[in-house]
Amino acid sequence: MGLADVDIPVVDARTQDAITDEQAQYFLDNGFLVIRNVIVGEELKLVRDEMQQLYDKGAAGVDDDPDYLYGVGVKSGQQILRRIEYVIAKSDPMKALLGHPFILRSVEKLQGRNLIPTWDSMVLKAPDEGVIVPWHRDAAVPDGCTDPRPIFNVDFYLDEADLKTCLWVIPGSNKWTKEASDERCRQPGFTTEDAIPVPMQPGDVIFHNIEVLHGSPAGDGNPLRRTVYYEFRPGEIEAEFGPHTLEYLALKQQMLLDCIDRRKSAAYAQGETPYVYKPKGAFAISEPKQPESYRYAHEAYWRR
Repeated sequence: MGLADVDIPVVDARTQDAITDEQAQYFLDNGFLVIRNVIVGEELKLVRDEMQQLYDKGAAGVDDDPDYLYGVGVKSGQQILRRIEYVIAKSDPMKALLGHPFILRSVEKLQGRNLIPTWDSMVLKAPDEGVIVPWHRDAAVPDGCTDPRPIFNVDFYLDEADLKTCLWVIPGSNKWTKEASDERCRQPGFTTEDAIPVPMQPGDVIFHNIEVLHGSPAGDGNPLRRTVYYEFRPGEIEAEFGPHTLEYLALKQQMLLDCIDRRKSAAYAQGETPYVYKPKGAFAISEPKQPESYRYAHEAYWRR
């Protein structure tokens, strides 16, 4: 199948409650799925404003906070903000966003009821200083894992991503062997003959499998592009293979429940049908508890 044969489905979060079976199959086959109009109206304004405050803080320079990460700007050669970790802990609208019912119902369709939110970050291309993101996989499925359910990121776009700033993906590369993936990543330069661009508008979302090859070229005259990543993993896979401890999974489940409740009280979410999180088996929750934190540092919960 050539790239011309990749028929990208149109998914609009305003007209359906979750992704359809056909859209889910497209994601499983190709490793990515574009969903339009997930964040709209007042919520989009709030989220953009909150994340702009974090960006402004980081762009001014933060020396004593490891959550703010920097790279070398392509124009200035100076340290340029490229990523901010744990955005849920830093913003109430980002907590409510984790409870987005369309997103959670769609994640459940792909991963099952025992879904776990595992990472939350904002990745950036600073104006006219976009740092190249070479072809890569975010991570690999753990060795020995035969569970076919995908591990993936939900990418919330807060700014327009045009051909200067958008993600490029290689459809179907989520099914490649490690050897094939490594060979493609070793090719010099950011070549795109086997890839497609994915332009986005503010409020749109991409689901992308951690094993699909993706990247973006260096910026040259690019505007600011902010994208928030929420990663989800099936609880059974995480429990068996890690990298986090079982304690971490339980803490993140309680955090998810709290964020779902927070969304119910948000003015912009009135009229939504809330997502009902009912994990089962070993992941069943007997009693919701108020989270002690919204920032559970990964390194404190790595398996030893």
